[in-house]
Amino acid sequence: MRVDPSNTEQLKAWDGGQGEFWTRRADRFDAGVARYREHFFAAAAIEPDSTVLDVGCGAGQVTRDAARQAKSGLALGVDLSAPMLALARELAGRENLPNAVFGQLDAQVHPFTEHAFDRVVSRHGAMFFGDAPAAFANLARALRPGGLLTLLSWQPMPRNEWMRVFRTAFANGVEPTVPPPTAGGLTDPDLTRDLLSTAGFTDIEVDPVSEQMWFGRDVPDALEFITEQFGWIMREQDPDTQARIVEGVRADLAAHLTEDGVRYGSAAYLVRARRP
Repeated sequence: MRVDPSNTEQLKAWDGGQGEFWTRRADRFDAGVARYREHFFAAAAIEPDSTVLDVGCGAGQVTRDAARQAKSGLALGVDLSAPMLALARELAGRENLPNAVFGQLDAQVHPFTEHAFDRVVSRHGAMFFGDAPAAFANLARALRPGGLLTLLSWQPMPRNEWMRVFRTAFANGVEPTVPPPTAGGLTDPDLTRDLLSTAGFTDIEVDPVSEQMWFGRDVPDALEFITEQFGWIMREQDPDTQARIVEGVRADLAAHLTEDGVRYGSAAYLVRARRP
């Protein structure tokens, strides 16, 4: 697998401990963003004979859903994470989806066949490229003329309650520094439009969309998951401080308990563009 030097740290994380964690918790991560599914697939407009590329597919839920919609076509999910791809293949086999296939590769530099895909999609997977202009130019080359690009990316941290609350709590009340937006992060609509236009896309739309994210069926369930995901932030704190932080998180989770589990506000951008 060829990996661009700008993506080597991403490879270490996603093909290592971070990828193993996301593999163990794949069901939870998919359930967390489930309310975005309808928005995302309505924008993607996948047809029965579409050939779909899913970038940063992780454990492959979007790829498998795309394969179900493109029942006479093909859905290829690509990612840097071997453990997540292994789970994706296993789940596609269980669900009898032979047209959902997966590959470990760097979509920024992989030599996709020109005009091979009708759709390129990514649910929170296209925000991490080391060289975003090169990556999106490569994806534009892989799309056939008239093909659609559909992305879901997070809005900046201050607009995402879950991200802001958990990171601040585990940092013992210190609000995280928010870096200035970059085109590669897809957190600024103007920068995103410029990035995609330069890469060769037209008809670019960047629309805000907000949904409640799900973190667990009850407070203990959500606390276990959130502590596993964000607990590393408090590792320099002494045991008493760590215990106090966890109790504070527990209380906040209880305040966000709804009839169908613990939910926090979130905000994303739904990006849609066309290859001329």
